[in-house]
Amino acid sequence: KSPQTNRHVLNLLDRIINYGVKKGLCQRLLFKIEKPTVHNIKTEDLTPEQLQRLLKAIDESPYIIPELMMKMVLFTGMRCSEMLRLKWSDIDFNRGFIAIRTPKGGKDQTIPLNDSAQDLLNSIPRKSEFVFPGRHGRQRVDVHQAIRKIKEAAGLPRDFRGLHGLRHVYASALASSGQVDIYTLQKLLTHKDTRMTNRYAHLRDEALRKAADVAGEIFSSILKTEEVSEEIKRVK
Repeated sequence: KSPQTNRHVLNLLDRIINYGVKKGLCQRLLFKIEKPTVHNIKTEDLTPEQLQRLLKAIDESPYIIPELMMKMVLFTGMRCSEMLRLKWSDIDFNRGFIAIRTPKGGKDQTIPLNDSAQDLLNSIPRKSEFVFPGRHGRQRVDVHQAIRKIKEAAGLPRDFRGLHGLRHVYASALASSGQVDIYTLQKLLTHKDTRMTNRYAHLRDEALRKAADVAGEIFSSILKTEEVSEEIKRVK
């Protein structure tokens, strides 16, 4: 089993024992359960061609809510769990913010509501308190089966995680633009600290390097032009 799976099992065992101790059903352990360290640094991305195929598959999909959620990730970078919990009361259309309730990082946070996300939300009928409801307007529990079918229709790699992978695509696109610093990206992704966000730092560095190369080429060209002009003057 993977370290992540082993850690989940040991966490569950820990909770069961603590519950038993609380209810007086067993004694507290005399030792600490050692859990494997998990290095969750997987970063997923799509080529422009793969992204085009995915967008086509999304538009042709019969699964309306999963389709909307996939687009929402690309516009906002929200986690699946955050979208499943999202209510209309969490969205401030006037001020342009989305409230993220009990995010992975802990405390409630807000992220900006950009025009693309707002247009998407305005296209959704408000038949429930939840933005992406399940049956009978209740909170939806899972969308992974439909997401998998959309992913297969697009011919994406099997190990590309539909929603979480698109969150990486969102972050990679912002970092690669060279216009978004790591601190801002951290806030947009609602990461608790910069350690998770730093996986995208090399993309921003590459964008800055390309920008610096452009500057070098511009001024090198100017200097060469000046040198040619001076040479012409000397010949005359």
